[in-house]
Amino acid sequence: MSWTKELFGHEKPVVALLHIRALPGDPLSDESLSDVLAHARADLHALQNGGVDGILFSNEFSLPYQAKTDICTIAAMAYIIGALKSEITIPFGVDVIMDPAASIDLAAATGAKFVRGIFTGAYVGDGGIYNTDVANVLRRKKALGLDEVKLLYFLNCESDAYLAERRLEDIAKSVIFNCHPDVLCISGPGAGLEASSEWIKSVRKNTGDVPVFANTGCNAQNIIEKLTVSDGCCVGTTFKYEGKFNNFIDEKRVSEFMSQVRKYRTENND
Repeated sequence: MSWTKELFGHEKPVVALLHIRALPGDPLSDESLSDVLAHARADLHALQNGGVDGILFSNEFSLPYQAKTDICTIAAMAYIIGALKSEITIPFGVDVIMDPAASIDLAAATGAKFVRGIFTGAYVGDGGIYNTDVANVLRRKKALGLDEVKLLYFLNCESDAYLAERRLEDIAKSVIFNCHPDVLCISGPGAGLEASSEWIKSVRKNTGDVPVFANTGCNAQNIIEKLTVSDGCCVGTTFKYEGKFNNFIDEKRVSEFMSQVRKYRTENND
């Protein structure tokens, strides 16, 4: 049995993003932490009632993201997850965006089963130049005794570009050899924008037993195609009212999406 089926109950899981609203200190913050918690609680229940396989808590509204995240942000995320812990009925993970070291610490504090992040590479974009430190992040994970926590690596950054152009297939090979990821995530050019099926297929040919997830842009219309070419997916924007990033989770849209997933699973004995 694959680890994805053991953890999520399916070979090709649907991991839903729970976008935590702007937190204290974030430029977009305009409400109390109690209000942010209430929104997160409502989104959590909508996602779980809609039938997703896992939840990924991320500070999606902490724009612009910090390479070294304020302690206040990490503490607020831990507070929210801790307050919701008794209500979480499916496996959950964490993603402190742009700060995988903070994500590892947050996983240790909350009991998260997986972490998604930009663990490898050097990038340039609107926020300047961003460099990673995967060697120290993996050593931190080991020191904290998190051997069972799975790591979902971005293979390409949603909005930034590699400093030196490289083919995704070549990046996948070197990351697998050097860093031993549990999943490689392939993104489109931005949040909610479709990850190319051709990219996914070309990378998947070179990853052996390492799963490849469609990381952005899955929706009810294309999810059967994406599950056909990938090993799972991370889904966020399409679950929101009208499929818009700034809105909250719409349980009806989640259910409609998961009905297509169940159709795929029935046809493929998963």
